Amino acid sequence: MGRATGAMLGLAIGDALGKRTEFLTMQEIGLLSADWRQLPLPKKAKVTDDTQMTLALARALRAALAEGPLVPLRLELPLREEFVDWWRSPDNDRAPGMTCLRSCFRLSTGRPWQDASDLGSKGCGANMRVAPLGLVRELTDQQVSGASQLQSGLTHGHPTALAASELTAFTVRWLAQGVEPTELPARLRAHAVEQRTRYDEFWLGDLSTRDHFGSPEEFIARGWDECLRTLDRLDAALAAGELDADPCERTGAGWVAEEAFATALLCFLLLPDDPVAAVRRAAVSSGDSDSLACLAGAFAGARHGEGAWPADWVDRIEYREELLAFGALWD
Repeated sequence: MGRATGAMLGLAIGDALGKRTEFLTMQEIGLLSADWRQLPLPKKAKVTDDTQMTLALARALRAALAEGPLVPLRLELPLREEFVDWWRSPDNDRAPGMTCLRSCFRLSTGRPWQDASDLGSKGCGANMRVAPLGLVRELTDQQVSGASQLQSGLTHGHPTALAASELTAFTVRWLAQGVEPTELPARLRAHAVEQRTRYDEFWLGDLSTRDHFGSPEEFIARGWDECLRTLDRLDAALAAGELDADPCERTGAGWVAEEAFATALLCFLLLPDDPVAAVRRAAVSSGDSDSLACLAGAFAGARHGEGAWPADWVDRIEYREELLAFGALWD
C-alpha cells in the first residue's frame, strides 16, 4: 500500500498546491480557481521550506538510525547539521520562517540547542516538518514523543510548539498503522491529557529552565492546555461540517503550530476518503496555505498510501526521487 510513500508524496504535493495560494485572500484565490475542488497543481510543482525541512529531518533520522537505536544526541547532531546546511543553502529561497532562520543561525555557532531555540515562538515551522517521525515503524511511542519535541525544540522551544509537534507525529503514525479517521479526535485528546504534565528531560534536557516560569511540569502543561483548547475547536468544526467554508475560520489560520495541526486535520477529516480534495481544501484557505496543505497531504497519504495521488502530479513534484527513496525505506 505504501503508506510512508503516500505520506511523503502527499506532504510535498500539498505544499506545492499551497505555495501558490499562501498570502492570498480567498477572493484572490478565487481568481486562480473558481471552485476549490478544481485547484490545479502548477506544471512546475515547486515546494516551499516545509518540504525542504521535512527532508532535512528525514536525512537526519536516517543517519541517526544507522548508528543504532534513536536517542537524543544521535538525532541532534545530524539534525543540527542538516538544519544549518538548509539555512546556508542557495535553495533556501522559499519564504522561510524567521524563527527557523534565526534559530538555525544560532545552531551554526555551536551553542547548545537549548540556547539556540526560540522559546517565544510556537510557529508552524515546529510541526510542518515532523511527519517522518510518524513513519518509522521500529520507533517506540516514547521515541516518537521525545524526538518530535526535540526536533521542534531546535528552532521552536515554546511548549505549545513541542506539544503540537508530538500530536502531529502521532496522527501520521496512527493513520499509517490503520487507525480509522473517526477515532483520531478522541485518541488525540486522551494522549494530550496523559502527557499534560510529563516533561521529558531525557529528550529536552534543561530547556524549561530558559523559560523562568514555574516547574518543568508547569512549563509543558501550558502547551498541552493550548492544544486541548484547539481540539475543542476541532470538535466543534467537525460537528458543523461546513465543507465549503474557509477552514481557517473554524480552527485558525495555521501560522502557529496548534492551529496548523488542527486546521490541516479538519480538512482531512472532512474528506477522509478523498485525499486530493482534502489537500485542495487546505490549500484554498485564507491562512498559511502551504503548511496546512502539507500536513493534510501527510495525513491523507498515510491513510491511503501512494495510490492516493494522481500519477502526473507525482511525476512533476519537486524532490520526487528523494521523497520516493524515503517512502521506500520506511515502507
